[in-house]
Amino acid sequence: MVDQVLTIAIIVGQCLLIVVPLLLGVAYTTWAERKVIGSMQLRQGPMTVGPWGLLQPIADGAKLFLKETVVPSGANKVVFLVAPMLTFILSLIAWAVIPFGDGLVISNINVGILYLFAISSLGVYGIIMAGWASNSRYAFLGALRSSAQMVSYEIAIGLIIICVLISAGSLNLSEIVRAQSGDGFWYIFPHFPMFVLFVASILAETNRHPFDLPEDEASLVTGYNVEYSSMAFALFFLGEYANMILMSAICAILFLGGWLPPFEMAPFTWIPGPIWFILKICFVLFIFFWARATLPRYRYDQLMRLGWKVFLPLSLLWVVLTAGFMLAFDLLPA
Repeated sequence: MVDQVLTIAIIVGQCLLIVVPLLLGVAYTTWAERKVIGSMQLRQGPMTVGPWGLLQPIADGAKLFLKETVVPSGANKVVFLVAPMLTFILSLIAWAVIPFGDGLVISNINVGILYLFAISSLGVYGIIMAGWASNSRYAFLGALRSSAQMVSYEIAIGLIIICVLISAGSLNLSEIVRAQSGDGFWYIFPHFPMFVLFVASILAETNRHPFDLPEDEASLVTGYNVEYSSMAFALFFLGEYANMILMSAICAILFLGGWLPPFEMAPFTWIPGPIWFILKICFVLFIFFWARATLPRYRYDQLMRLGWKVFLPLSLLWVVLTAGFMLAFDLLPA
């Protein structure tokens, strides 16, 4: 009995060590985004609440928390309230298999990539539920567009990840990182075209600019979340930013060597692996911000054409080329 209680306490402690920093990271990702975009547009960004505006995310959270939650009279109240919670919870539980360092992972399962596929595939249900339960044509149309977008780009993401799996010979995320150490090299070098496609695909997967069609105010009045307010509204955006950080972490693991330093020699090895991992996540997040500040929004037909007629054939071709190259030169892992 004591051992079971101790095991549960350890698991809860591990979860808190990830969830609490992640929530703070989500809050200050919004601050960093506004600062980066402000700098690119020759503005100051948040600067009033706290020094350098550092307390702005806390003020925004408090404002949303204190507002009244309004549920439309014709909405399905249970599904309406479950939808944002599902979106937010799914963005948290995916971190169970993300390795922050050598051995620093809650659950080091051998099929970590499949677990992430399953969790990311469930994310579309929160959006569909929100659009349907709102009892609004605008919300429902926005949900349909968003779900079609997410499903389309998940296929390209899956094929891109297969290229990395063929190279690493494992579905375990820690083993994928270790395959890039020693005499090996980060997979961004042999798979650079797929890295570019992966970054573009995760922009679409997380409904971020220039693929943020669900938030296109001119045509759909912010899409599936138009009827939401207060913390129910905030949970969608907490989930969106948490998914941004998650996708950046997956990108760092697959292509940028995870916790590995750039050159496995001093002085780079003096910096702990988790610090390198966080820095790589910040680098990919900067690409998110950069894209939002510089690129125009796609039309919906352009978005779907890009996913099905460009990304899908290119990623499928790269899978064939990768497998053929590994087989021809007898490089397939044992």
